[in-house]
Parts: sequence; C-alpha cells; structure tokens
Amino acid sequence: MNSEEKINWAILVTGWGRSAKDLIKAYSKNKLERSNIKLLVYEETPCGAKDLAEQYNIETLRLIKKDYSDSKSYQTALTNELKKRKIDYIFLLAFKHIIKEEMLDAFPNRILNIHPSLFPSFLGTQTAIQDAIDYGVKVSGITTHIIDEKVDYGTIICQKAIDFPEGSTLESLYPKFSKKGKKIVLETINEIEQLHFVQK
Repeated sequence: MNSEEKINWAILVTGWGRSAKDLIKAYSKNKLERSNIKLLVYEETPCGAKDLAEQYNIETLRLIKKDYSDSKSYQTALTNELKKRKIDYIFLLAFKHIIKEEMLDAFPNRILNIHPSLFPSFLGTQTAIQDAIDYGVKVSGITTHIIDEKVDYGTIICQKAIDFPEGSTLESLYPKFSKKGKKIVLETINEIEQLHFVQK
C-alpha cells in the first residue's frame, strides 16, 4: 500500500508526550494499517515524544504559543503548517490549548482528542481523574472524540471504562489509565481509518 492510500496524521503535544510516545512505538511496529504519522508538533522541552519521533524519521516542529501575540495568530501559524504538509487528521494527545474556530474550520471533523473520563462526566477540566476520585465514583474511564467548538464535547469515537476501587488515588489509577490509553488511541485511529476510506 503506497503512501497516497494512507491517512496523514499530525500529533500535537504540549508536554512530555507519554501517550504520543506510545503511539509512535506502535506505529514503528506497523500497528497502524492505513495511517502515516507525518508530523509531531510540540511545545515544551524536554519532550520525549519529539525525541522518539526523530528516531523514527517523523518530522517534528516546535511551536511556542507565547511567541505569538495571541491565540488566534498562534493557531493561524499552526493551521498553515499543517496545511503545508497535507495533514488529513490531527490527534491532540495531552495538548493543553483550546482549538479555535479557524483551525476547526480548516479541519472539519478531523481533529481528535483524548480525555480521562467517560463522557459526559467530568468535562472541561484538566483534573478529571482527581475530580472523579473526589466525587466518589466507582467507575470512570477514557473517551476519544472528534472535537467541536465546545470544550470536551463532540462526537465520541471510543470509550474505555476503568474501575475505581475504594481508596483509589492518582498513583494507583495511573497504570490503568496508561494501559487502556494505549489501546484506545490505536482503536480510535482504526475507527477513523474505517470511516475515512468508507467515505471515499
């Protein structure tokens, strides 16, 4: 299968990029049947995902939001870089900036996010796991979704439930979220591949 028959993905991270690293490792082992990871956009350093991407000859690009006058100019620059590389889909893997209208319009229904809760619970927060612990839930989980103009809304692609035993802490739950996070990202890309090529 040649590259023209595959989806070109950009991965966006702002921190270390643990989930992005897991995805790149899977990609290096040919676990993405009809996808190329064409670009990794990062912001902070050090960035483990950036280092690993370069090992596998994936292009990396550092864009720092504070280098721009405002969010709009930052996302205009980001959007232009993605368009130049003919990116088809974007996966936000621990990307802390809210995607604005211009970028949503440039990639309609093509930007995905991962959130550590089962929609529609614990949305619009960067502490969803701790919020779930504090609330006393027995089950939470992970959701991947196509984003829209509302924060942590949009079309759900995949969900994975995670049990919260009594006495759970962030530290005790982290391995569960890490393990299921790896699986859900791959399953999400597989779902997108199927949807994309059925529509063509």
